[in-house]
Amino acid sequence: MAKVVADFRRVLPDAQIWVFDNASTDDTAAIARAAGARVHRVPAKGKGNVVRTMFREVDADVYLMVDGDDTYPADHAPLLLEDIVNGHADMVVGTRLESHDSGSFRRFHGFGNRLVRWSIGSLFGQPVRDVLSGYRAFSRRFVKSMPVLSRGFEIETEMTVFAMANAFVLSERTVPYGVRPEGSVSKLNTFRDGFRVLRTIGFLFKDLRPLRFFGIAALIAALASLGFGAFVVHEFSLTGAVTHPSTAVLAAALALTAFILLATGLILDTVNRRSNEILRLITDHVVRHQSD
Repeated sequence: MAKVVADFRRVLPDAQIWVFDNASTDDTAAIARAAGARVHRVPAKGKGNVVRTMFREVDADVYLMVDGDDTYPADHAPLLLEDIVNGHADMVVGTRLESHDSGSFRRFHGFGNRLVRWSIGSLFGQPVRDVLSGYRAFSRRFVKSMPVLSRGFEIETEMTVFAMANAFVLSERTVPYGVRPEGSVSKLNTFRDGFRVLRTIGFLFKDLRPLRFFGIAALIAALASLGFGAFVVHEFSLTGAVTHPSTAVLAAALALTAFILLATGLILDTVNRRSNEILRLITDHVVRHQSD
């Protein structure tokens, strides 16, 4: 931790360096404080809880977030901050997948990263190179807009999707990714946290793209209704009778379900648009007021 603080203080001598201690049981807080960082304790465990506290407690024009495990190079910090400072982006992600050591990722992490990246690109229509990176720069507008709903390691996914869904400008810069120092153990559980990330993507797709989510469900129900209905109509055309009334009822129920799903998507999409407009107006007012 002391090395991480010292490295970033050397590269960014004018920056305020905060360390958020997430209920650690070792000497992390004391080491960071001795290295010259401002330490803020977050008793609620989980990276999402830490980021929520960071976004609410720190007041700045430009933000840089990095994990404290010394796997991200401090020398690349100006590269990430460049687009934010120049007003070209609201969030810049330091992508790790193009440049990393052979032991940087545990087994299945590469596959998990590709799966998450493909899922977000397919559902939200914007390709990304690295969704789960913990090395990011933010504008004040982004930080003060994002509510932060996640509690754990799915927070990076939430930040990426939130930026896409709310028209924030997202850019990516390649950074080398190193190996954790000896004695440092990752809290990330491959399968448990991987499932949480995928579940988060599904919930965010439903919440932020309701018309597309419920529209897909409505289309599936409508196609199923047509399939069962075609069987009933074909049978009636041949025999003049309906010998499978339950199939006819199922076809009608699926058609009604499709209509309800589509109506739900349209209503929620309208509510979402109005909510986003109000959020942007409030955020712009807050940002201007704090800047003054």
